[in-house]
Amino acid sequence: MDGVSPGRYARSLAFALAGLSSSSVSHAAVLISEVVYDAAGTDAGNVFVELYGTPGTSLESFVLQGVNGSNGATYNEVFLAGVIPADGVFVIADDLGGGTTAVPNADLIADVDFQNGPDSIQLSDGSAVIDALGYGDFSSAFFAGEGTAAPAATNGASLARIAGLIDSDDNLSDFEVLSNPTPGSVPVSTVPVPAAAWLFASGLAMLGAGARRLPAPCTA
Repeated sequence: MDGVSPGRYARSLAFALAGLSSSSVSHAAVLISEVVYDAAGTDAGNVFVELYGTPGTSLESFVLQGVNGSNGATYNEVFLAGVIPADGVFVIADDLGGGTTAVPNADLIADVDFQNGPDSIQLSDGSAVIDALGYGDFSSAFFAGEGTAAPAATNGASLARIAGLIDSDDNLSDFEVLSNPTPGSVPVSTVPVPAAAWLFASGLAMLGAGARRLPAPCTA
């Protein structure tokens, strides 16, 4: 369980149980699920944005935007392409040069070297922002995320969504820092079901399995 805080599973279960009677939790076809914006070494080719969504969803109309915390300006736009695969996980890996990357399990290679922050990353479908992640201290900065900002990730760590397609519209509740990023891994639950049942089952699965994601299959 490297990189996972001891209280993660208890909080995940509590969040799930609270969702049984809450109308503040929503589902979306695609959400930001994990981000590395500050690699352990050079950022080029080592950072990524991972999306999690309904398999078969086309990303042709989706755009990732970096929003500068100093003035609210959009400093980077990444126009997406491709389709969410069967496992629901789509990795946009940073371009190392010539269309290559050091990020494993890449589905799309593009310039996703977002700033260290405090900044925000927004995911838009056409003109509508469907998800946003703000990270860092916004006490004197422009916030374009959801609710309360997620903490800044330490060098080489990621910000990872706690549970699949669950979005409470609060970055601090929905994300936490993973010391060992997991680009392209399969989430605990990949089947969107009605909100109350999904929340309950997801919380129990995370508590029992002791992991955010299922390990990748071993190869000989």
